[in-house]
Parts: sequence; structure tokens; C-alpha cells
Amino acid sequence: MARETLLFLAWGLALLASSLASASIVEHSFIVKNLTVEKFCERRVITAVNGSLPGPLLRVREGDTLIIHVCNESPYNVTLHWHGVFQKLSAWADGPEYITQCPIQPGNKYTYKFNITDQEGTLWWHSHTKWLRATVYGGLVIHPRKGNSYPFPKPHKEFPVLIGEWWNANPMDVISEALRTGGGPNSSDAYTINGQLGDLYPCSKDKTNKFEVVQGKTYLLRIINAALNNQFFFKVANHNMTVVAIDASYTVPYPTDVLILAPGQTVDVLMEASQPLGEYYMTATPYTNAAGVPFANTSTTAILVYKNTTSTSPILPPLPAFNDTPTAHKFSSNLTGLTSARFWVPPVLEVDEHMLMTVGLGLISCGKNATCLGPLNQSLAASISNFSFQLPTKRSILEAHFFNLSGIYNETFPDFPLMPFDYTNPNNSFNQSLLMTTKSTTVKRVKFNTTVEIVFQDTSLIGIENHPMHIHGFDFHVLAQGFGNYDPNVDRQKFNLVNPQKRNTIGVPVGGWAVIRIQFNNPGVWILHCHLDVHLSWGLAGVFVVDNGGTPSSTLPPPPEDLPKC
Repeated sequence: MARETLLFLAWGLALLASSLASASIVEHSFIVKNLTVEKFCERRVITAVNGSLPGPLLRVREGDTLIIHVCNESPYNVTLHWHGVFQKLSAWADGPEYITQCPIQPGNKYTYKFNITDQEGTLWWHSHTKWLRATVYGGLVIHPRKGNSYPFPKPHKEFPVLIGEWWNANPMDVISEALRTGGGPNSSDAYTINGQLGDLYPCSKDKTNKFEVVQGKTYLLRIINAALNNQFFFKVANHNMTVVAIDASYTVPYPTDVLILAPGQTVDVLMEASQPLGEYYMTATPYTNAAGVPFANTSTTAILVYKNTTSTSPILPPLPAFNDTPTAHKFSSNLTGLTSARFWVPPVLEVDEHMLMTVGLGLISCGKNATCLGPLNQSLAASISNFSFQLPTKRSILEAHFFNLSGIYNETFPDFPLMPFDYTNPNNSFNQSLLMTTKSTTVKRVKFNTTVEIVFQDTSLIGIENHPMHIHGFDFHVLAQGFGNYDPNVDRQKFNLVNPQKRNTIGVPVGGWAVIRIQFNNPGVWILHCHLDVHLSWGLAGVFVVDNGGTPSSTLPPPPEDLPKC
């Protein structure tokens, strides 16, 4: 028996040594500062990382430790969020300002350090300070460990495709002015692929991104929607694609000629260069469904160029209408998880807590004897279950939780709306008894390892709209989604509990609902918010405080010594 124990221990130590040997430390320095770029025939100053737009593309292997030294030489406070990274026992490195840290002030430095485990695929990083992420963002690609392979044929080559937005103004000034006046912010003027507008915009033809392919080869496109406020349809002229992963989770291969990406989402597709020699536009065009809200109804492009082609006239794909909800819903609701893949985790069947969160717009008082530019002369707001979230300013919520500090937040966030109503009935759009909300810093506390099922329910308040909901620190299973008011007696029959898609960001259908299930098995403080940054700025967010589990492997360590101070 003792010999068997020693052999088992030796095997375990050898396995651990092998695992550690296959992991590396990946270290980078990020300098955040002003950068002058030329768009729309004029020069503008933006905030960028290491002098590029997008910022650096980070490549790691699963199991690696990532260390990022950030030096803030910009005129703004800065934090960086590693979107989709689990941050297991490293919540201090998650990055949202005043949630897990105070911001890095101009002239200061901070080092993010965290391990990337149990994840492969495409994620990204971005600023989590107001609208700074309009230009402060980049890709984060997690390759399999050495010796492991993809659960699909190895592509000939891969291309990162980051979709962004562009303002002919300073985005930080745009949101500051909107918050000051209480009205809606100016919409972006254009869209970008890998930082370039594409040749359908003025003064952009010679800067359009080009991707060279070899006829007959298969390519992996890693597509990221890094935009602040717009969802996008994505197409490649005359080419079909096969979805193989979303939000760094492998999927059952799904063939399609069009993708939909909400802000924050990533999609990995295989694409065969199967067409005659020539040039083909790669196009992103907005999908929107908010009536009366202005947007740039234009397209950003890159060009797929076949090697040895002589053509110089790219083919443009037919594009969906900007409000083509059936196409968007068909794509989003037909993806399923690949249960045979590494790191697949089935949904927990026994639910500990249920929540229903209404997500949408509202109003806050403009103040006595004041007039704002929002509806009814009030100030626009957004909320979850009529709680409009307000960031603290004295300490981060994680610090307050860890050190048991009072006065930073309260724990009154409800499991269900305090005022139930006919959520998607347009007759309620300007019902003043439902529209008004107040600002508060409120959280929901859950015990370690609690499984929570959440119904996100869109509302018609002010107007119906698709809301991309993102949670930090976890993936979740999307069990079902649909339109109208969620009816548990009917809609629970639609749940996929066998191979549901796994994501960190879900686009709640316009005028509809989505059901997700999360196991809170990582201690810390984690924000759940709409990834339309205008809605986040207005307060469409909530926070989960996950208590320690009581063992070393489930207990959050103390903060790093150089954690920024408020």
C-alpha cells in the first residue's frame, strides 16, 4: 500500500512538473500616451498604447503567467481590463476602475500579473475608464499548451480582426458632455478594422488593411468587436465561414455566411480561400434596433487578396439591413458548445438562486429648477431592475470587501424587480411611474460555489434595444433566449442543458430575454454590466461579491503592494 502511495505521489509530482515546464512568463510594457493619427483627411490626437491603434496583440499559451507593466503618460486616469480572463484568485488584476482597483493616475505606474488557466481562444484587453477604450484596446490570443492541438483542422495561418469605432472628436469629451447635459452622446462618425477605416471612407484607400491568402488554404479569423456602442454584422464577399469558438469557448462547428458580434464578443471562424483569384471585401456594418437613435449607417472594410491576383477591384458582399433582427437572432441562438473540447464544463443542474434582471433605460432627476436634455427634461439613465449603478470614489469595492470597510457600498440589490410590470409593452415606454430611478452603489453577495440562474429581460422604457451583458471573472451557459416577456411556464421548456453555448457576453435580444447560469466559484468582486459603454456610463451595471470558500485554493490573497490609491 505504501509503495502504491509513493508511486501515486511520484506520478502526481511528475505531472505537476510537466505542467509547470509547459508554462511561461509572458511580460510586456504598456506606455499609455497621446498619439497623433490621420483620419478623414485630418490629424487628431488620441490616447493609445505603445503608439499604435489597436494596441499590442498579446499572444500566450494556456497556463502562462501574463505580466503587464503599465506606465500612464496620458492626461487621463487609466485602468486595463483583461476581457474574459477568469482571474482565478487574482481579482486584484481584473481592472475595472473603482470595482477592483482605483485608477492609475497620470504619471503613475502599475503592474498587472495573472495566470491564464483553463482557457483557449480569442479574448481581448481594453481600458475600463469611461470612454477611453475607444482607442485603448487590443487582442489577447490564448494558444493551446505545447503538445495540445485545436479541436479542428490546423489552419494555414490566422488573422486577428478587431472592429472599432471612430469619432471625429475626443470620445472622453463626448461622454463628459452627454453626462453634463443629461442627453444622449454624439454617435461615432465611422468604424474601423484593425484601426483603419477602409476605402469606402474619404482619404482611406491607401491605408486599407489587406490580408493575403493562398488559394485552397484555410485560415482562422479571430474577430473581436471592440466598439463602444455598436453591434456589427460581419461578412467576407463570396466566402462562407465556419464558427469554431466564441468568447474563447469552442463550439460545435457552425457554417454561416454572416456573423453578428455585440460589443465585447469574439468569434473565431475557419474560412477556406476557395474563390477565383481576386480581391474580396471583408466588411463590418452596424446592426441596430433602437428607434430614433442616430448612428453612422456606413461600413468599414478590409480586403482579402489572393496571392498572384491581378485584380484591383474588390467585390463587396450583399449586406443585411441595419435592423435585420431575424438574421442576428438566428446566428446568436444557433450556436452550441463543443462538449468534447478541453475545458468544456457542463451547466450545473441544481440551481441555488434565481434572479430576474430587467435591463434598460430610465431617467434620473435633473435637479430642482434645472432642465436637462433627456426625455421629459430629465437626465438619461440606465439600470438593472431600476437600480442605476454608481461607482464609488474613495476606495474600490474589492478593497472595501477585503478589508471590511463600511460606507463604500450596500447589499440591497434585489433578486427580482421591485416593481413588476408588462416589460416589453410599448405603452409603458414613457410611463413616468416606471421611468424614474436613483443612483446607488449596491451589490449582491453570494457564497462561494453558489450557482445562480439569471433571466435578463429587456424593457420598452424609452425604447427597446439589444443589450450585450458581460460579466467579469466567469463564463456562463446561455440556456435559452427569445422575444417578449419571459414566461417560465413556457420558456423553461426551451432550455438547452446538454450543450449550451458558453460565453462571457450575451446580446439580450431586442424586446426579449436571455437565460444564463453561472457558478460563482472564484472569490472576489465582479461587475456585471452592459457592454454598450453609453449604457454603462448611465448606470446599467451591478456587482457580485463572492465570499471566500474557506480553503487556500478558494481564498482571495491580499492586494499587491503597488495597487493604485484613490
